Amino acid sequence: MSIGIAPAPADAAGATLGEQLARHYAQRIGQRALQPGARLPSVRECARAHGVSPSTVVAAYDRLQAQGLVEARRQRGFFVRGSTSAALVSMPRSEPSLALPAPQDAAALIRGMFRTRSSLPGPGQGTLPETWLDAALLQRALRRAMSDVNDALRYGEPAGDPSLRSALARRLTHELGIACTPEQLVTSVGATHALDIIARTLLTPGDAVLVDEPGWVVEHARLSRLGMRLLPVPRGPLGPDMAVMRALVAEHRPRLYITVSVLHNPTGASLSLAAAHQVLQLAEAADLILVEDDTYAWLAPAHAPRLAALDGLQRTVYVTGFSKILAPNWRVGALAAPRALVDRFIDTKLLSSLTTPAILERAVAWCLEQGLLRRHAERVAGRLAASRSRVVRLAQDAGCRFVAEPQGLFGWVETGVDTEALAERLAAEGWLIAPGHLFFARPLPGTLMRVNFASAQDARFWRAFERAREALRQALISSARTDTAPLR
Repeated sequence: MSIGIAPAPADAAGATLGEQLARHYAQRIGQRALQPGARLPSVRECARAHGVSPSTVVAAYDRLQAQGLVEARRQRGFFVRGSTSAALVSMPRSEPSLALPAPQDAAALIRGMFRTRSSLPGPGQGTLPETWLDAALLQRALRRAMSDVNDALRYGEPAGDPSLRSALARRLTHELGIACTPEQLVTSVGATHALDIIARTLLTPGDAVLVDEPGWVVEHARLSRLGMRLLPVPRGPLGPDMAVMRALVAEHRPRLYITVSVLHNPTGASLSLAAAHQVLQLAEAADLILVEDDTYAWLAPAHAPRLAALDGLQRTVYVTGFSKILAPNWRVGALAAPRALVDRFIDTKLLSSLTTPAILERAVAWCLEQGLLRRHAERVAGRLAASRSRVVRLAQDAGCRFVAEPQGLFGWVETGVDTEALAERLAAEGWLIAPGHLFFARPLPGTLMRVNFASAQDARFWRAFERAREALRQALISSARTDTAPLR
């Protein structure tokens, strides 16, 4: 039976399955995908995930313990040792491989996205492929922004570059129906920074916060790190489950509801007008502030309902960014807020980042003013529609189904197998996927995964997916046969 780990190097030809499995976990420890103190899967869990016998797992764990990489704790299992650097130095070096750390949490998923060693596209990525981006447009915009080099020698304005705030206010007002003035806008280092500014300004540790479930993994992790109590609201195809939301509001009196109204991540769904009306009614009655994350605004129809448009920025704080459409490294974002909150947000921004990059902000402003960003977004949207159709066919041919209508950048896919184990197998071959458990505030094993329509078009991925899924199914059958076998 094949083992779902990275291929052994040439100098290890003929290595036993136990040796291969030990090398696999040693590599993950070396990559920091398994942090000091992390618990390795139980013997049965590991055997099931890799399609090997429990005795093979025991041999691998014994080998790791002998190398000083893990320690056994009585009645608890095996754990990564607190200091493994010396042991790693003494390990034989393996040849470069395509293997990636499997995404086990938000930070691991982001680390995987940042890996550039693999030449394979990443179906779990959160960005557009580089080939879809307009490098020439970025170069022109930067040259224009640098026309007065003195601007690069001083801090930008506290609220952000005036030209960007003016251009963005016009877009929000005239294209998205969100009545907004430049004075209501505060720029940020991307949309994630804007969300962080809002949370740090309006919340204190221990506060309850309503969040979409499934929802954006990084936002869940960030709020948890800040000490907030997450209250998951099930997200359906038309919006949140209002019965659950009302019950949570009545019991916990949350301060904020953070949501993605349009092209929700990970399902791709958009809020209906009826659901938006109910959310606003509840927010008014409960004195709840709504935080609307519109990160994917440039990929969405302008007429899609936005909470900020419907309530006129009365109790909604609107967040947007440009990294998804221009380039991941162009960390430019903004929040639009009720006037009474703007100065508080600026103070938090100054304390957290001092300033934002005025040169990049001015470059983005020029793209907006010239209409070049809008035309670029239209080209991307057309290309995305074609790739989405292709991925839907490939996924369905592979025996998957979409649990939400395919829209926008992401698809929410039912695979039929545990996607955490699936992610580990595919990562060993260099394919990064985003397993569904990451998108839940209280992660549980599941069979869903998020795919990026722009980077999941490669038929090689879906062949690798089918092989990995079949191996997992066979491992389950094998495990069922050995469940009663004695373990040492």
